[in-house]
Amino acid sequence: MMFGVGHPICRLFVECCIRCGRPLLSTKQLMQFWPRGKTLSGAGVVSFVTLLGRFFVADTPSVLQESKQYTGSIHFKGLSSTRQEESTEKTEISAMSEMLKKAKEGALWGAAIADALSMPVHWYYNPDDIKYDYNGWLTGYRAPNKHHPSSILTLSAVDGSGRSGWHEKCKPVIGSVILHDKLKYWTSGDRSTHYHQGMKSGDSTLNTIVALQIMKTIQRCDHNCQQPDREVRGEVLADYVKFMTTPGSHNDTYAESYHRSFFKDWSALPEPPTSPKDLLEFSEKRYITKSKGSPDSQLTVIGALVTAIPWILRNAHKKETECAKETVEFIKLTHPVPSLIPFVDLYARLLHAVLNGHDLRQEILKFLGHSELGGPQKRETILKLLEKAESHPKDSEPRLKACQSAIGMLGSACYIEGAMSSMLFIALEYADDFQGGVLANANCGGENCHRGSALGALLGASAVNKGQGLPQHLKDRLDSSKLDLINLSCNL
Repeated sequence: MMFGVGHPICRLFVECCIRCGRPLLSTKQLMQFWPRGKTLSGAGVVSFVTLLGRFFVADTPSVLQESKQYTGSIHFKGLSSTRQEESTEKTEISAMSEMLKKAKEGALWGAAIADALSMPVHWYYNPDDIKYDYNGWLTGYRAPNKHHPSSILTLSAVDGSGRSGWHEKCKPVIGSVILHDKLKYWTSGDRSTHYHQGMKSGDSTLNTIVALQIMKTIQRCDHNCQQPDREVRGEVLADYVKFMTTPGSHNDTYAESYHRSFFKDWSALPEPPTSPKDLLEFSEKRYITKSKGSPDSQLTVIGALVTAIPWILRNAHKKETECAKETVEFIKLTHPVPSLIPFVDLYARLLHAVLNGHDLRQEILKFLGHSELGGPQKRETILKLLEKAESHPKDSEPRLKACQSAIGMLGSACYIEGAMSSMLFIALEYADDFQGGVLANANCGGENCHRGSALGALLGASAVNKGQGLPQHLKDRLDSSKLDLINLSCNL
């Protein structure tokens, strides 16, 4: 049975589509909803309307919000059903959608702010060097000094992940495939070269820049979250390769191991793939292959959480399990180490909960005893360190020193278990103080940029949920990523 576009059934469906912000379906697609074996009778119509109800009720709050101005009724040959929702219910749905949008915006800005604040003192493993080099603890954005007291940039591999330094047999990825004009800083022999030399106050580091690029791709190719996730992953990989291999696309000097490892394997192919389909196949096969070998410990790091953030934001309206699954599926394509997956899953669930209005402190307390983080013993350690820090006056140097000591004990380096434990400690300590938290993170040194992005997303979403917002001066003084953040925020 087929209907013409003027048939009442078609008009009914079109009206429902307009109301709920759904894309209009073809007549053939429409017929998929008609109950099999039913004629154009009362029973057939009732069954059809019931199926329509299931179709539209499945909508997310963000989609339903778009239809809030619709106030019409649907009439079908004597069957009249008012489709106007109760005003209270509509208001609640719209409010939920708007709250989620604002929380996502807070998370995005929070991640960028925390990263940029930490950039000048990234990998300062002795926090006292921060105070010495910058004439006091950081209180805002600063440009990096020319020299870095604990830099090992020149020991980092230019031809893959980890550290091997520079030698004549190297086939460098740095300088030829990515970071086209930066090889000289990796091979200079100057052991004090800053990882982010030449960057300006308020600039973002590469992982945050890539995370924002991912958000831009998602908004470009799937703004309404209707495309299959696998297809979107392919588009993101294609844009990632294009961005990283284009000279002058960013101004950072450092690329962590996962970038170098990815482009080492990619560039080794006779014809490196560039299309979404081919890159997706390459990355999926790469994960399977590398999962069977010895894991690369340089990829089991907190930097993975930075590029997880856009996927969590994309799927924040979905169920927690689905959000975590889709986030993990992308990270596997860039970080082919199975041991990282549980931590990405944990973080995705945590940020998802906060984005959807759950209390940050309470959610962290639920996660602290997880076996991947060290179980109940780690939970007790963190709570004791927290109690010790809180014994000092708020915003005092002794309290900051207690935080620095705690981070040193839990893990100030990049490796995921310690870094994530440190991030959760700071999030607990500053659950109600976004600015205090991101500054404390910066002044604790170590792997503070990527730890900071993961932290900033949590604190940013939480601050928005509590009606506090993010300090305007920290948003205004961001530099390289500010315009992208403004544009992305308008389209969340």
